[in-house]
Amino acid sequence: MKVIILAGGLGTRISEYTKRIPKPMILVNQTPILVHIMKHYYSYGFNEFIIATGYKGNVIKKYFKENKFKNWKINVVDTGKNTMTGGRLKRLNKLLNKSKTFFLTYGDGLSNINLHKLLKFHKKHNKIGTISAVRPPARFGFIKLQKNKVNCFREKSNLDRGWINGGYMIFNKKIFKYLRNDKTYLEQDPLEKLSNMGQLYAFRHYGFWQCMDTLRDKELLEKSVRLKQHL
Repeated sequence: MKVIILAGGLGTRISEYTKRIPKPMILVNQTPILVHIMKHYYSYGFNEFIIATGYKGNVIKKYFKENKFKNWKINVVDTGKNTMTGGRLKRLNKLLNKSKTFFLTYGDGLSNINLHKLLKFHKKHNKIGTISAVRPPARFGFIKLQKNKVNCFREKSNLDRGWINGGYMIFNKKIFKYLRNDKTYLEQDPLEKLSNMGQLYAFRHYGFWQCMDTLRDKELLEKSVRLKQHL
């Protein structure tokens, strides 16, 4: 089963680093956060990665050319500097070949989520999409749940509180029907439509999750990885 990692954003909120490198290549205890994410998938037996790059994507391509990971199959794909998340995914459709189901996550969030349980959950409910629901600080948006069904999906609003999409998603290929062009934000129209159709479910994750939007986030990640409390 293939793993798509969105790694093309500008990362403007942590520009101390992203002026030089893309955010997924920021080191967390001497290792790019992107590699930490990939190691987590590999620990569950998933080793086929498609990395969707954009901003400074040459840095990511060079890294994997110079650093080999045994048993990993890595395809680094330039999906455009100004392409939005849904547009990046749309550009990868043909690379999935006969894969009907695939993982999708962001290149700046780390978690100890149980990927086998996530996949089992997705198969059980048999919907187009499954997202992982986490409880971070209230500065993020939220998703409203009725049992495991997503009734409302709203991304990043200062007024929202509750569960949010922590990445670590699974989709079947029907998602591509809802991706129009490079300007499509996955988190807006496509997921909102799936939610309204009852085709988006959420796997609740109560364990460790941390994104890397700011320097403070980076410090929290480094502490967690260093102490090995969560990962």
